[in-house]
Amino acid sequence: MARYRGPVEKLERRLGVDLGLKGERKLAGKSALEKRPYAPGQHGQRRAKISGYGLQLREKQKAKFMYGVSEKQFRTLFKEAHAKEGNTGNILIQLLEQRLDNVVYRMGFATTRASARQFVNHGHIVVDGKRVNIPSYRVKAGQKIEIREKSKSNSQILRAIELTNQTGMVEWVDVDKEKLFGLFARVPEREEISIPVEERLIVELYSK
Repeated sequence: MARYRGPVEKLERRLGVDLGLKGERKLAGKSALEKRPYAPGQHGQRRAKISGYGLQLREKQKAKFMYGVSEKQFRTLFKEAHAKEGNTGNILIQLLEQRLDNVVYRMGFATTRASARQFVNHGHIVVDGKRVNIPSYRVKAGQKIEIREKSKSNSQILRAIELTNQTGMVEWVDVDKEKLFGLFARVPEREEISIPVEERLIVELYSK
């Protein structure tokens, strides 16, 4: 299945959580989820009972849409997480956090992961001195992520950095806002990653 490209605010309303898909629009108080906290459509305000499978599927959808990965990519990451020693769910989230597009977002160079993915695709991002245009590139602890010299005047990037004064910065990245580069200091522990996803249910879904 291809990556979701439909209306993202309808998606957040359907899943009932803020997935960080609208960035500055949410900060401006224009979130559709806050104004209409129910599913879209004629019967959106009805309370529907969700089966156990439905709950598991919903958690997988939250993670997929939040990090902007396809079904194939998500399944591949799950298999890798399952093959490693440790808690499969925790490792899965950590692998998602190490994606280059997510790291660019976490460093505040983009207001959403979708924007970060676009910046990477268009060649605006440099990793350890080399331009990388693959959003799924896995960033390792200690690697330097920076905005390409020719892109440092990009208004979207500068605006995103400005907004970090409101949103703050995660503890596992160290960013120089003036020189537009950052270090991915370490892979975060699961309890540090604040996302509305119960990965335990995803593991149950794929374990059937």
